[in-house]
Amino acid sequence: MCSYSTTAVFDTGKYTTEIIRVETESYTQQNVPPPKPLLIATPLEAGEFSLLMFLHGYLLYNSFYSQLIECVASHGFIVIAPQLYTAAGPDTSDEIHSVAAITNWLSQGLCNFLPPNVVANLNKLALSGHSRGGKTAFALALRKLNITTDIKFSALIGVDPVDGMDKGKQTPPPVLTYDPHSFDFDMAVMVIGSGLGEVKRNPLFPPCAPKGVNHENFFNECKKPAWYFVAKDYGHSDMLDDDTKGIRGKATYCLCKNGESRKPMRRFVGGLIVAFLKAYLHDDYGDLLAIRDKHVSLPLDFKFDSYV
Repeated sequence: MCSYSTTAVFDTGKYTTEIIRVETESYTQQNVPPPKPLLIATPLEAGEFSLLMFLHGYLLYNSFYSQLIECVASHGFIVIAPQLYTAAGPDTSDEIHSVAAITNWLSQGLCNFLPPNVVANLNKLALSGHSRGGKTAFALALRKLNITTDIKFSALIGVDPVDGMDKGKQTPPPVLTYDPHSFDFDMAVMVIGSGLGEVKRNPLFPPCAPKGVNHENFFNECKKPAWYFVAKDYGHSDMLDDDTKGIRGKATYCLCKNGESRKPMRRFVGGLIVAFLKAYLHDDYGDLLAIRDKHVSLPLDFKFDSYV
């Protein structure tokens, strides 16, 4: 591992970025459309860049993560954020199939929607997701439903992942087994949790990331190498954009217990993702070690654990 880095991963990176919207009808003789609508956050400067697939949370829009994914892209990554559904029941099987199909599409279709001279390095692809999207990411990585992909994932990130309403009420297919270190991954994993996710906002609604099915349980089932960060004073939706419009956007402020503002949590999550991707896709551990040891300026207080 290398020495500590001074790179400001919690701030905007050096690359100019753009978010490209790609619909399933974006078809010409040259372009093969994706199986689901996508937002692609990409650098605009020429180069070859590693990729991150980012899956949205339950009943949320991929556009609610625009500030987060654009910040990650500014550090030299291409971020693919699909809209997996607009309405969904408890079963996540369709999402797992959809993410596999999108992953398989990347090799034939992605290049047609990127800026000129921007090249995607499909040999360095990470998978991530928030809330229910985190569960979906873990399910695909665990090959649930016997689903595999043509492209191999090299790293896995769960952002406040949730596997159901509470222990014993997991959504199908269940991911958690409650058997410590039972996840059979051939890649590094990072779990980011929220300290307020398991706290009720009001008596009428359950917590957004209930104890028994949340980040703590996901990390407990990981094997080496696994990293675990928990933002103590922030909530389940605090990594979303500041302005999330519409009924669903307003609900993200009403249904979950939140911290004082979203910016610190969004910077924290974005910086952790960048540092983790640099470590396990580019073999540069400086930023990740600096964050662990609090040798850099941090946007918030956190607790840490790992199996490395």
